[in-house]
Amino acid sequence: MNPRWSIVTQLYHCRCFRYQETHISASHSFILMFIHFEWLNSELNICRSLLRVKQLHAFLLKTHLSQDPFYATKIVRLYGSNNDINSAHHVFEKTSNRSVYLWNSMIRAFALSQRFLNAVSLFRAMLGADISPDSHTYACVIRACADNFDFRMLRLVHGGAVAAGLGMDPICCSALVTAYSKLGLVREAHRVFNGIAEPDLVLWNSLIFGYGGSGLWDVGMQMFRAMRFVGRKPDGYTLAGLLVGVTDSGVLSIGQGLHCLTLKSGLDSDSHVGSLLVSMYSRCKCMASAYGVFFSILNPDLVTWSALIAGYSQSGEFEKVLHLFRKLNMKPDSVLIASVLASIAQTANVGLGCEVHGYALRHGLELDVRVSSALIDMYSKCGFLHLGIFVFRIMPERNVVSYNSIILGFGLHGCASDAFRMFDKMLEKGLVPDEATFLSLLCACCHAGLVNDGREIFHRMKDEFNIRARPEHYVYMVKLLGSAGLLEEAYSLTQSLPEPVDKAILGALLSCCNSCGDSELAETVAQKLFENNPSDNVYRVMLSNIYAGDGRWNDVKKLRDNMTGGLRKMPGLSWIEGSCCCQI
Repeated sequence: MNPRWSIVTQLYHCRCFRYQETHISASHSFILMFIHFEWLNSELNICRSLLRVKQLHAFLLKTHLSQDPFYATKIVRLYGSNNDINSAHHVFEKTSNRSVYLWNSMIRAFALSQRFLNAVSLFRAMLGADISPDSHTYACVIRACADNFDFRMLRLVHGGAVAAGLGMDPICCSALVTAYSKLGLVREAHRVFNGIAEPDLVLWNSLIFGYGGSGLWDVGMQMFRAMRFVGRKPDGYTLAGLLVGVTDSGVLSIGQGLHCLTLKSGLDSDSHVGSLLVSMYSRCKCMASAYGVFFSILNPDLVTWSALIAGYSQSGEFEKVLHLFRKLNMKPDSVLIASVLASIAQTANVGLGCEVHGYALRHGLELDVRVSSALIDMYSKCGFLHLGIFVFRIMPERNVVSYNSIILGFGLHGCASDAFRMFDKMLEKGLVPDEATFLSLLCACCHAGLVNDGREIFHRMKDEFNIRARPEHYVYMVKLLGSAGLLEEAYSLTQSLPEPVDKAILGALLSCCNSCGDSELAETVAQKLFENNPSDNVYRVMLSNIYAGDGRWNDVKKLRDNMTGGLRKMPGLSWIEGSCCCQI
């Protein structure tokens, strides 16, 4: 038995013997001590804690104190912290004289268990009752709206807080800044922030994180400088908000400066900051620095391992991904397994993929939707579509990513009709397609040469589902039209895009010109590529090959003489690997 539990039990028995005549007052003293004990231990051992909460609840019922709003509030909070929402709601319903604290505790319990509709519904019921919500009530509902990404309800609650005279309340304002920042509505967050006389560090961090998460890292840096100017010292959360905004190598110097700041502030040992530094360097394709930070962390957690492995995967260093996965000294989660499978899919090594699949089976991760979707993608890209279909069929739960993986698998193997059939099933189940869905469908059209179907899919994406086409979608459309000999239509499509046109789109058109032998259009397209990418000689090589195909050897010589940089032809590589006998 826990020593502290033993002490409490002994005290309880002493109270029962020594204060039989004043049972209620003795019970009152004991209950206060017991509640304090339970509150401290509720997160340490949920199962045993929940049992003790039930025992305390039974004691309150026995002593007729369960109707006291003070004790009812404590019991609701304890049930809520142990995720027993039904019991918490039962206590709430049985309490006739409800205080504002009891209402707040029940709303918070619903929000913590992600039953956001119940939390909002209870808040509305509170508005119709005789008791008025306070700042803590509004703060709790505001956080619930943010967690549920319910912007419309957040606006309504914000208006209600202002109407109740709490528009300038620091507790409400703090919750509003955090909520708006989480939803990416940084302008609204900044308006609320400006209305606070003396914002604390939490508010500064929320706003900085909001700007960083929205891609406005420069504004986040301005807020950081303003925070330093008023004398606020940054902590780990401040640096986390700034590091989130460093998303590519173009702002790597900013990330390096923040790294120096973490060293000066003594925050480099913080595991959360270290993980974000690894992620930042990984996003910037600076893997040597990412590994250096990882190596400096004494006990990197699973998040940090995942950040490094994902970075190597995105940088195309797939062998290092597998090497790190073998060195992992803790049980991986589904996100990490999915990252490893994505790397294996790029190496087309089905032997390793099968071993990781077996590892997922042994650790009970094979039915996770992320792992299953990654398995479908891996098997399809390794040429084993039937295994991908098998994984898809046994999945207990399927989401958009799962359907995208199987649609892409069918498309890569030329089974366009099956890809369209899966798309129809996805819509029947009420799932909303995303940009990756249409990318997979356009890929299927390209492999099968279905020009009309491709046009229809492209227009449906924009008109029916309001999805903005990305450069990848245009690449597939240009390939589809160009492969069918419709070079003029493909060129008109590129002309409709704002300048500068992505080089991948123009490169796809130039490749189609090569296939169709249209050197005139190839010259026009290549000139645009040379203007936007003067140091890239790949497209000059493509144009010279087109000239050679037309027998224009003088033009070939002129073009090749103008090339600089000592181009070397990459030797051929085989994608076929033998069976891997490593143990995972």
